[in-house]
Amino acid sequence: MAAAERGEMGSQDIEEALNDAVEIALQDQIAAGVDILTDGEMRRIDFIVSFPRRLRGIRELPVARRLPPDGHDQRAKYSIESELACPEGLGIVEEFRFLRGRTPAPVKVAVPGPHTLAGRLAPDGKIYKSREDVGWALATIVRRELDELAKVGADFIQLDEPSIACYKENLPSFLKIFNETVKGIPSKLAIHLCFGNFRARPIGLRTYAPLFPDLLQLNVQQFVLEFANREMAEADLWQRFPNDRELAAGVVDVKNHIVEPVETIADRIRLLRKFVRPDKLSLVPDCGFSQTPRFLAFPKLCNLVKAAAIARHELGG
Repeated sequence: MAAAERGEMGSQDIEEALNDAVEIALQDQIAAGVDILTDGEMRRIDFIVSFPRRLRGIRELPVARRLPPDGHDQRAKYSIESELACPEGLGIVEEFRFLRGRTPAPVKVAVPGPHTLAGRLAPDGKIYKSREDVGWALATIVRRELDELAKVGADFIQLDEPSIACYKENLPSFLKIFNETVKGIPSKLAIHLCFGNFRARPIGLRTYAPLFPDLLQLNVQQFVLEFANREMAEADLWQRFPNDRELAAGVVDVKNHIVEPVETIADRIRLLRKFVRPDKLSLVPDCGFSQTPRFLAFPKLCNLVKAAAIARHELGG
């Protein structure tokens, strides 16, 4: 994308490169044997950086620190100049259509949540007096995207909201904003709550327990949480806070540069099975692999699939 921003690529060059990137990500997942596929979010920059560029009414602020080491403070932030709008949508519907046209397999589409999107936008003190005000405005934009995704057949949608796990003091307002955003959406809904992964660095205190049981007020069928890079801390959450939701548990660490052996991942799954019913348990990496080199991401994914096969065998298929 840096070459594109320097004007070294034409629009057709960019589109071809992005299409190829999605195809490669898709084929890696198929080769590994993944059950539910994604497009790898290959059209996005660093998970969330590209979405504000689709908004109207904002102005990018200068970055205060440009020298390494890279950190979350170096990501783009914006001031709000006028009422927020997104006339052409977030672009996720087009991403889903491309993915759906490439495979008949079950797929999942990821959508950034309004609370996390709001973290890049500084309230102006006039139209929007707080992050919550910005979140409510973005909720309308995200909701429109969810409606369109449901209409074109996206039956499994994951909303990414790492900000609430990192900034726990905003929980009451977050619950209201989130539930209003997804109200009436017919698709299966998951929420991904992590502690940040920019350049493999977290940004929040890495514990979920303070958010429970309040998080169970969220109108989602599945929680997607990270465990592997925390040495499986809080694997007993579903025992401590009994509920009927699915848990998609991160059993592969995307922040380190080792490929966990299959048996290591299998042991993590065995631990989780002590607390979560098998029919409520899904297995995922802690976060996406965007910050993990491909030469590591692919074997990590392969070993995850092999460990899942061991778990199924131990359960009698």
